[in-house]
Amino acid sequence: MRFKISKKTIVLASFFWVFSCHIAVATTMYRLEDDQGKVIYSDKIPPDRAKYQRELLNKEARPVEVTEKAKSKEQQDLENRLKVLRQAQEKIIARQKIHDDALLSTYDSSEAIAADLEDRMQIFEARRAMLGKALESAIRQLDNLLKAAASFERNGQQVPKDSLDNIKSAKLQVEQAKTAIQANTDKQKLSRDEYHADIERYLFLTQSAKKPTSGLRIPNIKEANALGLFYCENDHQCNKAWEIARAFVNQHSTTLPDVFNDRLIMNRPPKKETDISLSISRIEISDNDYELFLDIHCHDSVPGQQLCTSQKVRDIRSSFRPYVNDALSGTPQQ
Repeated sequence: MRFKISKKTIVLASFFWVFSCHIAVATTMYRLEDDQGKVIYSDKIPPDRAKYQRELLNKEARPVEVTEKAKSKEQQDLENRLKVLRQAQEKIIARQKIHDDALLSTYDSSEAIAADLEDRMQIFEARRAMLGKALESAIRQLDNLLKAAASFERNGQQVPKDSLDNIKSAKLQVEQAKTAIQANTDKQKLSRDEYHADIERYLFLTQSAKKPTSGLRIPNIKEANALGLFYCENDHQCNKAWEIARAFVNQHSTTLPDVFNDRLIMNRPPKKETDISLSISRIEISDNDYELFLDIHCHDSVPGQQLCTSQKVRDIRSSFRPYVNDALSGTPQQ
């Protein structure tokens, strides 16, 4: 049987033979790519090509180090901004880690957290009953003072200044009692919500452990897309955007969900060179002003680094803000 060898096969074989010989004698070998995508192999970096991205290759022609293309001032500014955002996100992640550790060291079951919740609610209920009695007493006192003042007026007498001062003081006590009751109700609801969140988090942490692991300015649109930022105009919009952001993370991450609360959405770290893990943090930029920051994590390897600097990852990042905007406006998602 005769095999037909194409011209293309001969050329490729010759190239790899020459390349392997070159590596055998060279101490180092680089793979360079210019702005037009032209690839060059060389054992030294020509001065006129120092600005291009290059890879240091080992003897098997696999990249062991990547030097990125020289960045423009605009790109450097964006990277600095990204660094600040990541530092803010790392603080949120660190606080979450501290909270998780405290949760696991304090409780041995979700039932124990529920029991603490019940005890806490009883304290709030007792305080509500006490405040309720204080309000009733203040209302009775005010009612008596008003009746006494009305008696003076019916008899054609001027209400004494002491009586007017007492009425004013009693009204203030009534308002203060009402405010205290409302504050107690608000704190009770917040405490209940926090305990329920702790129960859900505890269950997630303990069940996951048993399962096998399968003062910043508002950026312009161009910067926001490049950084993966969405600016919230108000709390209501931010809460809706937070749920939309969660869907975005689940859609684009190749790893499983890990953390979801009102400050941080984070999927598990990459395990493979092809994995992409997304996280989103709600960062306060001023009183009641927030921005949602998308960060993308890749595997700690040369292929992982290349993936994180690829067009694919840049496209994911730049699509975040439009994705949230479209969902908020009711535009169907692609």
